[in-house]
Amino acid sequence: MKRLMTWILAVSLTCVGSLEASESPQCEVVRFADVGWTDVTMTTAVTRLLLGELGYRTQVSRLSLPETYAALAGGKIDVFLGSWMPAQAALAQPHLDTGRIEKLQTNLPVVRYTLAVLEPAYKAGLHDFADIQRFQKELGGKIYGLERGNGGNKMVQSMIDGNVFGLQDFTLVESSENDMLNHVELAQRLGKSAVFLGWEPHPMNEQLRMSYLSGGDAYFGPNNGAAEVSTVARGGFSKDCQNLNQLFTNMTFTIASVSKLMAAVQEPNTNRRRVAKQWIKDNPGAVANWLKGVSLREGGAITTILGTPLASAN
Repeated sequence: MKRLMTWILAVSLTCVGSLEASESPQCEVVRFADVGWTDVTMTTAVTRLLLGELGYRTQVSRLSLPETYAALAGGKIDVFLGSWMPAQAALAQPHLDTGRIEKLQTNLPVVRYTLAVLEPAYKAGLHDFADIQRFQKELGGKIYGLERGNGGNKMVQSMIDGNVFGLQDFTLVESSENDMLNHVELAQRLGKSAVFLGWEPHPMNEQLRMSYLSGGDAYFGPNNGAAEVSTVARGGFSKDCQNLNQLFTNMTFTIASVSKLMAAVQEPNTNRRRVAKQWIKDNPGAVANWLKGVSLREGGAITTILGTPLASAN
């Protein structure tokens, strides 16, 4: 009987190990989309570094938002960490409704994304979307947005096209995050006004003297653009890659942690991988919580991350 029980225990342990490593072979390489925003770039960098520690390989593609959602729906990309809702609803929701894209987790539950204004115009009375048209001369008739295809850009352009808030004579300036912020920072140095797409978390909230505009709830959501950021994946990802799904289900950030990541990577003589590595080392409790119920890709318990024993939260 003792020998029989020993054999049963050995078989049971073997089965557990096999289940831990039972993901589809396609899960060995996790393909990410990065739309070039500093927050998404840094959360993706942290995630890729962590996945490498678990035995996964990763790839990242720099795509526009429309390209990202099309690639997810077509199964050409696995995961995107920057699904801002409701701003991206027009791009994401049709695919979510059909199951071609699935939401894994809300990774940042309280954020903001809407139009913002620099201090000179705000002090002069530009507090609301309805006030923008009164400051057309001071603003040069321009509203500064992000890259082409961005959901926020589309909402601003729809206001201009429909003459909502009297904006028919304004022009939307589409550019990258860095180009937009460079223009706004220059305007601030010159004491000029600017209206632009703003969001938090982002270092701009400390670096610029800016305020968010009210009145855009019908476009950017209630409470002056209050929003949430989710991790989304190609349809079927959670079933195909159960170990990875557990990690992404566990993985959440805070405004403070994302702001720290973004600010650090903007410092001279640094790079995203170095910043991500330091963040993981500085936040062992958060990382341990992310890894609850997660195994190494080939099976087995996770005992160390970056050469350091895993914190007791696991």
